[in-house]
Amino acid sequence: MQQKVSLKLLPHQLANEADVISAISKATGNKESNISGFQIHKQSIDARGKTIWINCTVNAFINEPFQKRTIQFFHFKEVSNTSKKVIIIGAGPAGLFAALQLLELGIQSIILERGKDIRARRRDLAILNKEGIVNPDSNYCFGEGGAGTYSDGKLYTRSNKRGDIDRILNLFVHFGAEEKILYDAHPHIGTNKLPNIITAMREQLIASGAQFIFEKKVTDLKIEKDKVTGVHTSDGDFFKGDAVILATGHSARDIFELLHRKKIAIEAKPFALGVRVEHPQILIDQLQYHCNSRGEFLPPAAYSLVQQVNGRGVFSFCMCPGGIIAPAATSPGELVVNGWSPSKRNNPYANSGMVVNVEIADAANSRKKNNLLSQESAESPLQLMLFQQMVEQQCYNAGGGDFKAPAQRMVDFSNGKLSNNLPDCSYQPGISSVQLSEVLPDFIYQSLAQGFKAFGKKMKGYFSNEAVVVATESRTSSPIRIPRDSITLTHPQLTNFYPCGEGAGYAGGIVSAAMDGERIAKQIEKTISKL
Repeated sequence: MQQKVSLKLLPHQLANEADVISAISKATGNKESNISGFQIHKQSIDARGKTIWINCTVNAFINEPFQKRTIQFFHFKEVSNTSKKVIIIGAGPAGLFAALQLLELGIQSIILERGKDIRARRRDLAILNKEGIVNPDSNYCFGEGGAGTYSDGKLYTRSNKRGDIDRILNLFVHFGAEEKILYDAHPHIGTNKLPNIITAMREQLIASGAQFIFEKKVTDLKIEKDKVTGVHTSDGDFFKGDAVILATGHSARDIFELLHRKKIAIEAKPFALGVRVEHPQILIDQLQYHCNSRGEFLPPAAYSLVQQVNGRGVFSFCMCPGGIIAPAATSPGELVVNGWSPSKRNNPYANSGMVVNVEIADAANSRKKNNLLSQESAESPLQLMLFQQMVEQQCYNAGGGDFKAPAQRMVDFSNGKLSNNLPDCSYQPGISSVQLSEVLPDFIYQSLAQGFKAFGKKMKGYFSNEAVVVATESRTSSPIRIPRDSITLTHPQLTNFYPCGEGAGYAGGIVSAAMDGERIAKQIEKTISKL
């Protein structure tokens, strides 16, 4: 028989099959010789006490042969000759998973990606890191796989009601991810492994008859009556489709401006903005695991922190154990940082976004203080996007150009003191010592300064000058929401236009964006089948 068993094990015990079988034997009252094997169903680390435990649920095989885990099967149909076509603008998680779902439903998609394929995109990233030159269409945000490719494949989400999380994880495994993402409490793939997985998805799409076209930047929509009948690209091409999925991500400002210019409704959406904080990973390990060395059986430690400061939320975002801080700007003259980790999370630093909630009123207040925001933006749905852009430009200028990032030691930051020197940092273009209180909006700076001190009380040793604060973490989510009907999922003005994913304001990470893409694809199939 097969039996679900809950176990509490030391890290080295979970790493030893014989120890796990012994624990199953004790928990179930069966002889070890009667247990042929087990599959891990769920596992998580409990580091609250001095002793670190792994809580796990296993599927034990008792008095029957052991079977390997069954991976979900996916059937992708041949769609080369289907009459209906769906245009997908953007090849990030939302666009890719929408296209894969359409394959399963027997519908052809035409995926138009403004950026380059994985291999060519890597060359542009190397130029950005080493030479300080950003390609506006091929960078950490734009290109095959979207921003998710270089946000290192964190697959944790709380969006249980938005779709089938297990299905998304199984699709990743189908295309080459390790099975452990199916049971880890906080599944993670790694930036070094994601490119091959994304490439395999693209190859499946093309093999089944979908069209996948790179360096096709959409610049206009052809609208007839209440429908989008096609899209124009920057090189003069025109593509027709029965439906259009807009999955351009949170950084496609030109698309937001296009929609606004064409009087297609969009809305300003609150988001979060702040900095990246980097500590030595060994320090985070010591703080979280309560020991001098975490040993070989525990992963590099992570953390999650949140604090209310004067009624405003300050919180950690996209924490990267053993990670790297990367330049994530999409235009010259703007400074944006993000973080990622390889699969082994074996770099010597831990970094995390530390961000503050930004509301519409904050942009209005900044407009009064800073002439970089024009008066005509007072009621504009673009006002939070303009606020975001303003801060990025100020940080670029403060850093001295060439994507050098303005930075400060953490305690110095909170005490308003310029750092005489800075610690080593993983940010490859380099960091410059800057008084960040003169760069960040005052409410952002004050909230972070108090927040860091509060975090130091929650996590003793966190508030340290060993940590460096790097500005600015500004692309946490879209500052725009593109409205859509809750039933049909179409834009209220256009019956076949489907805003989708993080850029439209309906997702907050790889998995939630993927689920939103699938949800849109299913709705399109229902609609197209009636045409």
